Amino acid sequence: MRDHRRLGRELGLFDTDPLVGAGLPYWLPDGAVVRHALEEYVREAERAAGYRHVYSPVLGKRELYELSGHWDHYRDDMYPPMDMGGEQMLLRPSLCPHHALIFRSRTRSHRELPYRMAELGGMYRAERSGVLGGLTRVRAIQLNDAHIFCTPDQAVEEAAGALALISRAYADLGIRASRHRLSLPGGGGKYVADPALWRRATALLREVLDASGVAYEAVEGEAAFYGPKIDVQITDPAGRESTLSTVQIDFHQPERFGLRYTGPDGARHRPVMVHRSVIGSVERAVAHLLEEHGGAFPPWLAPLQLVVLPVGEDQEEHADAVVREASALGLRAGVSGLAEGSLGARIRRARLVPYQAVLGAREAADGLLAVRLRDGRRPGVLPVAEFLRRVEERVRAHGTALWEPA
Repeated sequence: MRDHRRLGRELGLFDTDPLVGAGLPYWLPDGAVVRHALEEYVREAERAAGYRHVYSPVLGKRELYELSGHWDHYRDDMYPPMDMGGEQMLLRPSLCPHHALIFRSRTRSHRELPYRMAELGGMYRAERSGVLGGLTRVRAIQLNDAHIFCTPDQAVEEAAGALALISRAYADLGIRASRHRLSLPGGGGKYVADPALWRRATALLREVLDASGVAYEAVEGEAAFYGPKIDVQITDPAGRESTLSTVQIDFHQPERFGLRYTGPDGARHRPVMVHRSVIGSVERAVAHLLEEHGGAFPPWLAPLQLVVLPVGEDQEEHADAVVREASALGLRAGVSGLAEGSLGARIRRARLVPYQAVLGAREAADGLLAVRLRDGRRPGVLPVAEFLRRVEERVRAHGTALWEPA
């Protein structure tokens, strides 16, 4: 069975140290490459969908989280306050309070709506030691988060657009949702008490799911404390299910923060806040990708996309030149030279690299490469420029296909 903790260490992607602490992994160079590629993919997808990116602090005053409701309803999952000059500061458990403040930092017009605000930002959860595991349950989280501030009439379309963005990302990542869940409140005092707003938000999310045509199950007790949500569920090789992506419609926080926009009638109106996360936490996303692909990431996400394998010492200089040409195109390429063993051993060692290019004396003399794909296919001997162009096209297109016929 694939276990991302074992794979992550074997492939040199991430590790932990007791001096740092449980639930606080650090990223090694190859893991940082994967993380960066994933984050840039999400940012570009969001930019294309009309989102604008912000940065906000990972700390906030206790009063901020009292206002948002996190202190009352989520305190057990937050770190204790830090006393700083007579003020109590908290590591944030969520990004939404900061984004609400950014929205209300100036007067907003209906012409600005929907206002799509996104951030890849840090947040912190005081997870118990017994539930921590690899990248799936951590204490410091890098969250792909966004909040759409819109009119009530725009909420369904915006939430449906977020669900479509999630679906496209899953296709490019080569993963699939095991099911969609409409997460509703349960009993107890965990949830804010406003039945009318809960009913309104739930009805809108049902409309989103019905229009999207995806099968879903309604489950009580899984909602956020401030509203219902669509949870996109994934399942690991051991059959354990978890939430990767979410879409939420929230009437509670716009009211708590006193958010307003000026309507076409000149009056002040309350916006709706749509919370959405395309890939959830970067940590959990990478863990799932590792287990789904066994370390054989889609070409655009692979730490090393191309390895050049010279047959003899005389070809090593040519191999270096190919790598320089590939790097100039933005590809992540490297040479596996004779010092690393026989050609067969080097090919086996590079089994997870999407593209392998063997360079013998004849290929070097004629400007060619003998191409091998990770899945065992051999497209043949190609001119260097043509091969690199085709690899670049595959990487730029994202997706999971290694090769397309000429």
